[in-house]
Amino acid sequence: MTELLAVFIITLFAVISPGPDFAMVSRNSLLLSRRAGLLNACGIGASVLIHVSYTLIGVGMLILQSLWLFSVFKIVSAIWLVYLGVSLLRQANHPLRPQTSAPSDDLSALKTGFLTNLLNPKATLFIVSLFVQVVNPQTPLAVQIGYGLFISLAHVAWFSLVALFFSSPGINAQFLRIRKTIDRLFGGVLIVFGTLLLASNLKPQ
Repeated sequence: MTELLAVFIITLFAVISPGPDFAMVSRNSLLLSRRAGLLNACGIGASVLIHVSYTLIGVGMLILQSLWLFSVFKIVSAIWLVYLGVSLLRQANHPLRPQTSAPSDDLSALKTGFLTNLLNPKATLFIVSLFVQVVNPQTPLAVQIGYGLFISLAHVAWFSLVALFFSSPGINAQFLRIRKTIDRLFGGVLIVFGTLLLASNLKPQ
C-alpha cells in the first residue's frame, strides 16, 4: 500500500511539472485545435509505455550507467527540442492554416507528442528512478506493469485536461489574437530547454 501511494504521489507531481510536453500540448491546443492537443496527449501516453517497457527489461539502467550512451541520448533530445522551437519561430511568420482532421494531420499530432516525450531525458530519469528506487524488486511483474499503465494514463489524463482547457472557446479566442507571440514564446521556451540540455551535456565534467 505504501509503495502504491508513493508511485501515485510521485507520478502526480512529475506529470504536472512544466516541461516540453506541456509547452507543446498547450501551444497546439491553443493554435491548432482541441483534437491536436488530445492527440498530442495520447502520443505522450504511448511514449511513456515505451519508457516503462525498456525500464522493466533493464535497458533503462543500461542507458543511465553508460555515460556515452546517455550523452548521445541527451544530445539527440536537445537537437529535437531546438528543432521544434525553431519550427515554431518560423511558423510565427506565416498565416495559421485551419486544422483539418485528415489522417496525416492526426498522425503528425500523435508523432509530435510521442517524440517530444520519448526524447525527453526528464521522462527517462523519472521512470527509471521510480522503478529502481521506489518499486520493490520483489513486486510482481504484473503489478509493475500496472504501475506503468497508471503512469501512462496519468499523463494522458493530465495533458488531455491541458488540451481541453487551452482549447476552450473563451481561452482560445483570446489567445488567437496573439498567435505570433505565442509561437515565438513557446518556440523560445523549447529552444532554451534544448540549449540548456545540450550545454549541460557538453560542459567539462
